[in-house]
Amino acid sequence: MHGLSGIFDNKGTPLEKQNFTWKDIASKPISKLDDDAFTRVRIILMNGLEQDALRLKHFGSRFNKALQLPLAQIRRAEQHQMTAVNWLLSSDHSPLETTVAYEQVAIEVTAAVAQNEPDPYQAQTYRFGLLEDFDHLYRYSAMLDRLEGKDANNILQGYTDIVPGRPTSEHHRAPESDLRDNYQKEDAALITKIHAAMITAAEFQTHDYYMNIGPLFSDPVARQLYAEIASVEEQHVTQYGSLMDPSESFMEKWLIHEAMEVYAYKSCADQEDNPRIKAMWEQFLDYELGHLNLACDLFKQLERRDPAEVLGGDLPKMVEFKSQREFVRKVLEEETTMRTSGTHFVSKQEESPLSLEYREQMNSKIIPSNVASAGYEWRPGTELSEKSS
Repeated sequence: MHGLSGIFDNKGTPLEKQNFTWKDIASKPISKLDDDAFTRVRIILMNGLEQDALRLKHFGSRFNKALQLPLAQIRRAEQHQMTAVNWLLSSDHSPLETTVAYEQVAIEVTAAVAQNEPDPYQAQTYRFGLLEDFDHLYRYSAMLDRLEGKDANNILQGYTDIVPGRPTSEHHRAPESDLRDNYQKEDAALITKIHAAMITAAEFQTHDYYMNIGPLFSDPVARQLYAEIASVEEQHVTQYGSLMDPSESFMEKWLIHEAMEVYAYKSCADQEDNPRIKAMWEQFLDYELGHLNLACDLFKQLERRDPAEVLGGDLPKMVEFKSQREFVRKVLEEETTMRTSGTHFVSKQEESPLSLEYREQMNSKIIPSNVASAGYEWRPGTELSEKSS
């Protein structure tokens, strides 16, 4: 799929033919251990994108009476797509194991996006954020070992390293230093717009998941760890959301979101090994093409403009669902000490004093991420009984 011709040539499944039954949307889940970890990465990513599709359309409805019905009609289909995708996760994943999986998504997908992003500043922002998710993975892996005696690598399947990144205790910044310079809608490549919508959606889902499950833990350190990292995820949503041009109209943002969903489902369908899940990705790709074409028709009617003004330009390769270990290690080596001051990326010495002040306050009584990982160093085979050597 390249550029406009690839997106618009296929009209997809018309909305009125996008039908579901309860059996369709609550089907057989994946296997925690037998399915490839990247099948679960795709499931979690696409759930986040569908969740954001609902969120965006609900907000749009609050501002536009004429769009309320078509948005409600598309939301109904996307509600059921989201359910079908999210219900693929199996019940033998503990909430902490699912958390480890969420962080694997954040690391591997953001690393893929960072390498595919043509705008140097936006790419820098993705690299900055992925190092923080990388450290979150380490803290949660320590918590999984401590609370459940499980090795996080059973979830990660050897694709993603479990070592510290930029320390979570240093992620806490003043809001002024979480905002980034946005792309300019007239000049930005289509893939730049798609990336910003995609990563914002993925981080929003992670934030909401941690906020929902954090209080369910009885262990006081786990409760504090989720509270600490959920706060950082809110900062990430702020950071990535600010990469988008705020002068875009709602309809422009909607077109970009639909194009992003098409691009993501196509990426999933092209790379999925599980035939049953691949068929779902292909079905929902056709459904999203239907949504995109409906949005384009409404855009022409209401804004009297050509959708090509928003969705012009070629798309590079699909999101690559594969281990980005070498790239992540390089970023880890070169950029762990990077900090922010306002919208600028700076050295540790130049970090905003407002962030230092805020951090000192938040960390003044306890730093849960440090407590959770105290003495933890991942090594293979930790679930097996060990003899002291």
